[in-house]
Amino acid sequence: MINLDKILTEQTNEATANIDKVSTLELCRIINNEDKKVAGAVEQALPQIAKAIDGIVAKLKQGGRLFYIGAGTSGRLGILDAVECPPTYSTDPELVQGIIAGGYPAIFKAKEGAEDNPELAKQDLQDKKVNNKDIVVGVAASGRTPYVVGGLTYAKEVGALTISVACSPNSPIAQVAEIVIEILTGPEVVTGSTRMKAGTAQKLVLNMLSTGAMIKLGKTYGNLMVDVKASNAKLVERAKRIIRMVTECSYERAEELVKSSGGSVKIALIMELCGVSKEEAEVLLATHEGSIAKCINKM
Repeated sequence: MINLDKILTEQTNEATANIDKVSTLELCRIINNEDKKVAGAVEQALPQIAKAIDGIVAKLKQGGRLFYIGAGTSGRLGILDAVECPPTYSTDPELVQGIIAGGYPAIFKAKEGAEDNPELAKQDLQDKKVNNKDIVVGVAASGRTPYVVGGLTYAKEVGALTISVACSPNSPIAQVAEIVIEILTGPEVVTGSTRMKAGTAQKLVLNMLSTGAMIKLGKTYGNLMVDVKASNAKLVERAKRIIRMVTECSYERAEELVKSSGGSVKIALIMELCGVSKEEAEVLLATHEGSIAKCINKM
């Protein structure tokens, strides 16, 4: 039997006890007031999040990969974060991956019983050939999901860096993980509906983990998205705008640089700022960990 009484996210929220009896506007205010608590809960976990980012960066530099594993909402949030990395930072789709209990169909429709099987997570990670270069982030609002516990346990056995993200203290996944992130958002607006505050908190944390890692890997210049994959008209214009902002060149010159660099903002910027060819820019970036700042400082 699962003792829900001991899980923070399953507790009853006194502030929302009469939410079914108030006006629609007051209902919205109540939900909004609860949502305001999420950022503060994340703030309390910043030291652990920072430690996780540094650990992720170290592993990625060794050729590792970042995996999120979870069930239901938590699994979908991991997939959401993972699939947005390639267009934002031009990463290989294999670099950041989301794995959900029940596989692809579970993204759209709950697959009964999948989250209760720890061996299923082990098999999913084995299929990905997870090893000691990789990072596995287990995401579970309750912190007790057997699928996530099983995944983190296996990941730890093979030497991967293990990180837990839960919204309940002293959880089973925290007992397994090397780095423990707890975002204590408290009881939900609707009891046990962790797609709300807990889900919001998890999304904030996962965004911070991947964004922080990409920044540390030199995939931004200041706060500019210099590794953007110019795969549609909007992103092509964003690429030109970034080049113009950094180099103060004309629109026409930015357009020319996008073409001559093969659509790479990074290469275009090094070409313009350092006065080198595309080939020389590629070498500079390759020898300076892809960091524009490091390339410029060496010139």
